[in-house]
Amino acid sequence: MEGSGSLKTWFEYNWQVRDEWFEVFGGLPAGELAKERTGGVGSILRTLFHIVDVELSWIRAIEGMEDWEPRFEDYASLEKIRMLSEDCRGQIKDILSKVNAEKERTVVRVPWHAEPLVYGEVLRHVIAHEIHHVGQLSVWAKELGIKRVSANVIGRGLGETLLQEPSARTLF
Repeated sequence: MEGSGSLKTWFEYNWQVRDEWFEVFGGLPAGELAKERTGGVGSILRTLFHIVDVELSWIRAIEGMEDWEPRFEDYASLEKIRMLSEDCRGQIKDILSKVNAEKERTVVRVPWHAEPLVYGEVLRHVIAHEIHHVGQLSVWAKELGIKRVSANVIGRGLGETLLQEPSARTLF
């Protein structure tokens, strides 16, 4: 995505943080991961699944692709959700590698939203959506007395993207 190194940075940030949550929660028993909790989407597993599903659904929708709706029951373990995340990430990188500044301004429609939307606005919504749910994961980790993933952007090696020459920038 020409001129949008910052969007690449935020997608990469979300993916790094998500991968760290998979690591942190990997030490919990399956029962704790599936336990219904207040907030989020009800459990740690369902919240992580929801993050992955929503990211892919929105991006496929703004591309005019059929919405692939994975069923939680088919991915009801941390490892299966991690694998789904990796598979979807590859698909999303491929889609977004073709996005440029002009496409960011394209008006799009999605089946679940009555009004037209702007492509770039949806990308930013997807980024913010994950950050929102990661906050809930942090609250649950604190309640469980386990390590919380840092929300810090600094120190993740993401600044290099922003240092590239503007003409060399692409989303992926």
